[in-house]
Amino acid sequence: MVREWDPRNASSAEIASLLDTLNAVLAADLPEDPAWRENSLREYLTEVMPGERRISWVAQAEPAADGTPGAILGQVHVLLLGDIGVLEVLVHPDVRRTGLGRTLVLVAARRVYQEGFRSIGVEVVGDTPAVAFYESIGFTREYVETRSVLDLSTVDWSELTAMAGGIGAGYHLEVFPGGPPDELIEAYARAKAEVRDVDDGELRPSSYDPQRLRDSLDCLHRRGMKPYIVLALHEQSGEVAGLTEVVVPAQHPTRADQYDTIVVQEHRGYGIDRAIKARMLLELRSAEPGLAEVQTWNAQANEAMLKVNAELGYRPDREWCEYSVDVAELVHRLDAGR
Repeated sequence: MVREWDPRNASSAEIASLLDTLNAVLAADLPEDPAWRENSLREYLTEVMPGERRISWVAQAEPAADGTPGAILGQVHVLLLGDIGVLEVLVHPDVRRTGLGRTLVLVAARRVYQEGFRSIGVEVVGDTPAVAFYESIGFTREYVETRSVLDLSTVDWSELTAMAGGIGAGYHLEVFPGGPPDELIEAYARAKAEVRDVDDGELRPSSYDPQRLRDSLDCLHRRGMKPYIVLALHEQSGEVAGLTEVVVPAQHPTRADQYDTIVVQEHRGYGIDRAIKARMLLELRSAEPGLAEVQTWNAQANEAMLKVNAELGYRPDREWCEYSVDVAELVHRLDAGR
């Protein structure tokens, strides 16, 4: 049974059942990743940025003989943002190859089409069954990143301290757990705009406008995701010369997510990129003692950042791909295959 589902008013049992399926998928496809926890999972599934909408459906087993609701065996949600619908599908490994994945995609694609959107995008993890699945229903690969993971137990902290201090004269680093103060938001936004014209994928867009940055930080907090920001400040101008962002999610607090790392063009060549990332790791070691790993994603062409990550101890893990498809063609193809 597939039905539209709102996590805001779902029962605790449904949230727990969805978590079981999510962790079963991780165990099958990404066994090296940490299991998720129920901490703030409802908020993670619910909260979105202003102007965005998330619509969800679940596939639920038939109720038991005693009336106990059946387990959630699959889920699809689509995030409507800009001119694209971003899809995410979970199917429990026990019910794969039954057509459930196609059914879930079709339900979501029909809604995206009805909402007037022309395309659907999805993030697909390399070396998982999702690659063949999405390609079989017409999705085309548009963009590829490499995920790298740093095991904090392998870090040479004295060497890392030296890296954090290896920044050119005229700059200093500041750390802001929770996000930068409001007086730095505009300078922060100007630095973020440095990557506006870089092709870094469209499914995880960056925010360049000061108010959108505020909204983004607020949304992270509401979703149970604690941001840490390290800024390199140019002492003469007071401008943000570089920044790096890491988020520690309540849902998997032993592995943090690296977001943007940016060095403004005119301030490159002073060791800022390596220094801010090293300083971030030192902050996390102190502030998040339960943290075991940090994961980051980089375009394969971004050789400079891949080199910095390697110096810090990150190890390449998997390809992380963006796929897209014309929504009308997708609906037609899936309807024809029913």
